[in-house]
Amino acid sequence: MTNNSFEPIPSSFMFKSLLDKNTIIMTANPRIALVTKGIMRAAKEMDAPLILELARSECNLEGGYAGLTPAAISKITRDAAKELEFDMWALHADHIGIKKGTDEDIEETKKLVDAQIAAGYTSFAIDASHLFNFQGGNLREELANNIDATTKIGLHIKEGMGDKEYGLEVEVGEIGREDENGRVLTQPEEAATFIKALNENGVYPHFLAIANGSAHGNTYDTNGNLIEQVSVDIEQTIAVAQALKDNDLDVRIAQHGITGTPRDLIHNHFPHGDIVKGNVATFYQNIVWDIFKVYEPKLYKDIWDWTIANYQEKAPEKNDNELFGKFSKFAIKEFFDRIYSVSEDTLEAIDAMCYVETLLFIKAFNGEGTAQAVRDHMA
Repeated sequence: MTNNSFEPIPSSFMFKSLLDKNTIIMTANPRIALVTKGIMRAAKEMDAPLILELARSECNLEGGYAGLTPAAISKITRDAAKELEFDMWALHADHIGIKKGTDEDIEETKKLVDAQIAAGYTSFAIDASHLFNFQGGNLREELANNIDATTKIGLHIKEGMGDKEYGLEVEVGEIGREDENGRVLTQPEEAATFIKALNENGVYPHFLAIANGSAHGNTYDTNGNLIEQVSVDIEQTIAVAQALKDNDLDVRIAQHGITGTPRDLIHNHFPHGDIVKGNVATFYQNIVWDIFKVYEPKLYKDIWDWTIANYQEKAPEKNDNELFGKFSKFAIKEFFDRIYSVSEDTLEAIDAMCYVETLLFIKAFNGEGTAQAVRDHMA
């Protein structure tokens, strides 16, 4: 089957055709949607499958902090794919967060999912990882609330999609959560127990997001200096993937929090194939801010000043650089019209930089040329 319409395809096709291959699917976050075409151009050039995703916090029925609804990002990405004639991409709802697990929370989440389905999303990520029972007597009891909420939304997605194929990601172990000993890591038996329970309930994920040492967004040292993120526990990641295989579960790992991870570390040391989906999010926001410094200095200064003024009191222990790196994402909606009205020169610079950087990621992910396997699977 040839995707001559350039519509988004199910991420499940990517997963099934690349399962246990030595590759990671490039997954990018266009929270500032000006980055979309450069990312797509690189994926087309490398003939690599691409997943584009936004989280619930960024893109919801009210617009999220990125000022984008599901219908809006769907139109932007579809228009870009048609313009570039790019056939190998999926539209993914990242972090459909469920924080409380109450009936009201579940019903509100279903409304968002309905809007995503109506907008033509082809992939979904349910994140109820916050619902962890620390007083549980065993793993199943500790994970019970996560399992319950994930099942309810998973079955709702299944019903809403009907006979349409789609990809599904779930999350066990809140990414970036810390206790007195540092980052809390997902245990192999925890991952296997979670997936088996979902399968028993009729929910069959493809991707599993785990806590393996990474954190979302930019990473800073104790002095507030931006640093590389090299905290992914590779041995633990391999152990989790092996537990899934040992239990005959066709689920592999979605690696969140890649911003700041050196590409040579990804290329040389990440377990490609155990990790099958690599999320790159804040990295692209950083590109836009860096270009604005030179191409749109007045806009950049206004975004900087707004961020510092609004978040200095909320995080007084952080210096201005870290404040901006952590909280400037909330300025996107505030400056939405100005961001999306920048000059043609600025757009060209963003496009060029996103293109080059995405080439590097796809190379590090061993993604070059892998789109053909997906096409063959779809035939």
